[in-house]
Amino acid sequence: MFLSSAQADFAPYFYDNGPYSDNGNLALFSLSEDTPDGTQIYRLNGTDPEGQEVRYGLSFDPGSKEYFRIDPKSGNITLVEKLDREKQDSIDVNISITDGRSKVVERVTIFVMDANDEKPEFQNLPAIIDVVETTESGNSIYKVEAVDRDTGSGGSVNYYVQASQPTLFAIDRHSGVLRIKSGEMLDYEKTKTHFVTVIAKDGGGNFNGKEQFMSSSATLTINVIDAQDTPPSFIGTPYFGYVYEISVPGSEVFTVTAKDGDVGNPNPIHYSFDEGDDGVFGINKTSGCISLLTPPISLKREIFNIKVRASEVSPEGKLLDYELTTVVIRVVDLNNNPPTFYGDKGPQNIFELTMYENPPEGEILRGLKIIVNDSDQGANAKFNLRLIGPERMLRVVPQTVLNEAQVTILVEDSAAMDYERHHFLTYKLLAVEIDTPERFSSTADIIIHLLDTNDNAPKFSSDYYIARIPENSPGGSNVVSVTAADPDSGPWGEVRYSIYGSGADLFLIEPESGIIYTQPWASLDAEVRSKYNFYVKAEDAEGKYSLAEVFVTVLDLNDHPPAFNDNFLEKTMVIGAPVKIEAIDDDAEVPNNVIEYTIMKAEPDNNIFDINADTGEIQLKSYIKSMAIIQNITKKRDCTWSLVVQARDRGQPSFSTTAVVKIDITEATHLKGGPLGSLLMQNRHKPLQIIGMLAGAICLMVIITVIISTATFMRNKKSNRILPNRRVRRRPQRQHPWNFKNPFKTLETPRERFNIEVQEQEQEQEQVQVRPLPPPPCAPSLPPPPPLYIPGERRWAVPTVSANVEPKPRKKPMFDGQDTVNKALVSELKMRLEQKRMVTH
Repeated sequence: MFLSSAQADFAPYFYDNGPYSDNGNLALFSLSEDTPDGTQIYRLNGTDPEGQEVRYGLSFDPGSKEYFRIDPKSGNITLVEKLDREKQDSIDVNISITDGRSKVVERVTIFVMDANDEKPEFQNLPAIIDVVETTESGNSIYKVEAVDRDTGSGGSVNYYVQASQPTLFAIDRHSGVLRIKSGEMLDYEKTKTHFVTVIAKDGGGNFNGKEQFMSSSATLTINVIDAQDTPPSFIGTPYFGYVYEISVPGSEVFTVTAKDGDVGNPNPIHYSFDEGDDGVFGINKTSGCISLLTPPISLKREIFNIKVRASEVSPEGKLLDYELTTVVIRVVDLNNNPPTFYGDKGPQNIFELTMYENPPEGEILRGLKIIVNDSDQGANAKFNLRLIGPERMLRVVPQTVLNEAQVTILVEDSAAMDYERHHFLTYKLLAVEIDTPERFSSTADIIIHLLDTNDNAPKFSSDYYIARIPENSPGGSNVVSVTAADPDSGPWGEVRYSIYGSGADLFLIEPESGIIYTQPWASLDAEVRSKYNFYVKAEDAEGKYSLAEVFVTVLDLNDHPPAFNDNFLEKTMVIGAPVKIEAIDDDAEVPNNVIEYTIMKAEPDNNIFDINADTGEIQLKSYIKSMAIIQNITKKRDCTWSLVVQARDRGQPSFSTTAVVKIDITEATHLKGGPLGSLLMQNRHKPLQIIGMLAGAICLMVIITVIISTATFMRNKKSNRILPNRRVRRRPQRQHPWNFKNPFKTLETPRERFNIEVQEQEQEQEQVQVRPLPPPPCAPSLPPPPPLYIPGERRWAVPTVSANVEPKPRKKPMFDGQDTVNKALVSELKMRLEQKRMVTH
């Protein structure tokens, strides 16, 4: 059986969602021209009846600008070119939809909506116009036109005049007609040209989502045309003229000048006198020149006030508007005499004076007799006096003179008038007229010779002098030279020197030259005293003086060799601990007193000791840790070494000293008595120091016991404790005998020690236990007998001692095994010290 079917294929179609939807078929779609590039503006939306997937398309007419781009799959339309409604207000596009088989194409129009993006444009500005100055206020003088291509309120234009400064003009905001303001008039004589800035502003509109107003401006230039409406005016008033005693008839006195106020088209000017000329002056009618008609001697007045008229002359020769002014003419004396200086014998231009330096301030220089005179009259005889010279030392009075005055010179700066700075002073006395055009002047020289006084003390070249001289310099050696100067002249400037002070005994000074020497008998030694300081005095003939300080350093020479306390030294060295030797150099300074130590020779072996070159500490080499190593090196049981040690200083030349050091070597011992025993063993060669330490320890224990007892008593007293009245039995103290092994017998091992065992056991059976008071001090037990000398053994070997001490019961009197050991060691050290002294003697 065969089956066949025919299925219809329907074309896809767009949805029509109306003009206010953002998707559909672009029906009646509009777009604002200020939409930014890249904005998604619309989405084509359609369907296929069979449910097939649809694709969208968008195309433009050939030659048209392509403003949009479409995504075929989503139908999103994007703006890709900037819109401008003023150039193109609608865009025709072809949109299509297809399901792959059928395609539907529709032509739609997209309308471009206006945005306020255009400024008004002037049609007749900028411009230049001419206006007669007699134009009445309120009259129209120009009509401004501007066009805005935007639509709606953005295309309407209003006009304004920029009013940054007061203006004579106003504009109608709607029509653009420019008028002269009511009550205002143009005046060519005040302002020939006006610049009016006109602003054209639109009514505003939307742009990029905000309201925006656009405006333009342009300038209208208004030239004012002059009219004959202003009288003449004089230039350069007020006017003053002068007639001098030497003037002659016909000489020019003054010239007046006037111009027509209508400068755009001026008329010629005619000059004449109205009054006040008294017939002695004349004026040129066209130039305005005033001249003298009679000799000055015939003038009856000193001042003439003349009224001068300036009139406009019309083209027909008639006199029109006029202006009056006053010319003041003064008859004056001629300034033909300069100021002149006079002395005792008439005119004089040099004045001299001799005086002492540093006169008191305000003193009058009475030796100068000067008179100044000007023979002219009035203002011509008025002049100033000035004194020109160095540093304003002097002052002149009076400073302003009329006709004649006595000149007085005063001292203003006394200190500056110093003979040491100026042997003589030269000043210019200047007289200059004040109110005359000629400014005549005269000068006179004032020369002052200064005489010296003793007004200066000698002054050293330095406040202190530093000198260095080697020690042991012979007597009379040159130390330092000091210099002082006195600027005064003659005997006042001669300086003599002397020294004094606690450090000046070994020195002397040449009174005239200032050279300091050592005394002929003086011997300088840096080790005795290396620093000296004293004062040097510089004095003139009248006793004026100054002081300076001299510091003398005695330089150390290397003149002392190092020295040991003894050329033969005996030391005992514990393995692991150094012994120290010390030499002293009496030189005062480094490097002369810096000592270096060296082992020159050691017997029986050179390679067992090291020495610190700076401190003098001698120690065994690091690999020697026990007596067995030493005995293995020397093959002897005797551990006594002889060292030749050199001490050399670092001076130039260098000195050295040697000493023989005998060293007994022993091993370190450790007492069971604790740190105190170890301390005693380390200091066994210093018996006095050991005795002092033990005495201090005992005193400290007694003080602590007294403090504890006092505190206990005070506490019991405060608590009102009553003790029973019964007899207290006290056990007698038991003193244990010494138990020594022979310390000088041959030790089986280096670690073998002497043990002391102290055992104390006590039982108190009393019903009432009372803390006993400490026993009174008692002498220590007798030391053990001195040990016998065994031949073949080391004579100066120090025994090693060890002890075990039981803890002392709290209630026993203060006497324990530790004290016993300490006392035994002290006795042993005393005994060894006595034996050593006997052998030495």
